Amino acid sequence: MKIAVCIKQVPDTTELKIDPKTNSMIREGVASITNPFDEYAVEEALLLKEKHGGEVHVISMGPPQAVEVLKNALAVGADKVYLVSDKAFAGADTLATAYTLSKTIKTVVGDFDLVICGKQAIDGDTAQVGPGVATRLRIPQLTYVSKVREIDPEKKRIVVERLLENGREVVEASLPALLTVVKDINEPRLPSLLGIKKAAKAQIPTLTAKDIGAEENHIGSKGSPTWVTKIFSPEPRKGGGEILKGELSEVVPLLVDKLMETKFIK
Repeated sequence: MKIAVCIKQVPDTTELKIDPKTNSMIREGVASITNPFDEYAVEEALLLKEKHGGEVHVISMGPPQAVEVLKNALAVGADKVYLVSDKAFAGADTLATAYTLSKTIKTVVGDFDLVICGKQAIDGDTAQVGPGVATRLRIPQLTYVSKVREIDPEKKRIVVERLLENGREVVEASLPALLTVVKDINEPRLPSLLGIKKAAKAQIPTLTAKDIGAEENHIGSKGSPTWVTKIFSPEPRKGGGEILKGELSEVVPLLVDKLMETKFIK
C-alpha cells in the first residue's frame, strides 16, 4: 500500500496570542507542535503499513520551521517526508491549502491507495482541508473515522466506522480514498532512540509552487476566496451573581422567587 498523510505544525494552544494591530495570530517565538489529530493519522498509516506492507509518505505545508513536525514523523517510522513551503502560499485559506496539498500528493506520491488526515487542525478548527483534498483528487472521503474495520488493497475496498454525535456508522468505499481520523482510532507511538537519531540527520526536501506545478491563481491569497477581517480574544467574563446560603428548605423558595423575578420561570 502507498499511503499519504497530511500533517500541520500548529501553535501550542497554551501559548496562543493575537496581534491587536493585524488581527492575526502571533506565530513568531511561539512554541509549535504537531497538530494532535495528525499524530493519530500518522499512527494509523504506520499500522496499516505494518499489516499490509507499503510506504508512508508524510506531507506538511508551512513555513521552514515545519520541518520539525516532519522529523517527528520520520522518527516514528514514516518512509518519506516532504515540506511544501513557498512565499507564494502565504495567506492561503482552506480551499487554496487543499489545492496545494492535492497537487503535492499527485507530484511526490503518484498512484496512492489512501490519504489520511487528522479530522481538523486545532488552530483553525474548520475540518475543511481533508474533504477539500479528497474533492481535488476526486476520491471518496470518509470523515471522523474511529476504526478501520477492513481494507483490501487488491480488491480496492475499505470499510470503516465513523464517529457521529449520536452513535457510530459503518461505511464501505472504494480505494483510493481519503480518511479524516479522530482520537478514538489508536494510540500514537513514541519514537525510538534510533528513529530520533535518524530524523535528526535527515535532510527534509522542500517543494515550492513550481515544483508541484501549482497554478498561481489557485494558491496563497490569490487562490483564497475567503479571508479573516478580524480576530480577537473574547473579554473575560465579569464576576457577579449571588450565592444563596442556608438549609435546602430555605434556599429553594428564595431561588424560585429570584428566578421568577428575572423571568427565567413563570
